[in-house]
Amino acid sequence: MDNVMMIEGADIRAISDWLKQRLDEAAKAAPGATQITMPGGSTPFPVLADMTERFAHALDWQGLTVWPNDDRIVPEDHEASNTGKMRALLEPMGAGVQALSVDSVPPRFALTWLGMGPDGHIASLFPNTDPQIDEPASILRLTPDPLPAHAPFDRITLTLPALLNTDGIVFTLGGSADKLSVFEAALREEHDLPIARLLRAAKKAGVSVTCFT
Repeated sequence: MDNVMMIEGADIRAISDWLKQRLDEAAKAAPGATQITMPGGSTPFPVLADMTERFAHALDWQGLTVWPNDDRIVPEDHEASNTGKMRALLEPMGAGVQALSVDSVPPRFALTWLGMGPDGHIASLFPNTDPQIDEPASILRLTPDPLPAHAPFDRITLTLPALLNTDGIVFTLGGSADKLSVFEAALREEHDLPIARLLRAAKKAGVSVTCFT
């Protein structure tokens, strides 16, 4: 897909630098009104922690609002809450964090930052949920089947149309060979997992995709 750029071997610092540049560009385009969506998980939070440390005074944090891609339906002080972890890192910087609810209306994002599971799921759009590009809702509550053993909770998630309503998409795969294999197979249109549906729609819409492997 000619709208996809693959970047190999980038460390946390390099990903942080890339994200800072994108956020700077977004802040210039819409001062005080930058909105992005980001994932939870083991890869994004170390990147976010690095950004808050190195760019504490070099980013317009006060102009930034972050939406989780998805969350487990647990209290925000629960260790499994993406929203709670984002608040802990971002609110001291002055940024806003918008918790998901079925009544929320997501904006057009300056950036959609995504992870991906080895099964090809993105956000909480697992293969069994059969996510659709023409889904009328922007946010859904759902139950993965089977429930992931490490996080056996119902979920709330942005849908494909909400994730695709963006100026650009970036993936961080965390150095996983299994994830990279699934991602590359999606680029070749060899399966119809959620990641493949999103990438096809992004290509059709002309949305640029960057993937840190």
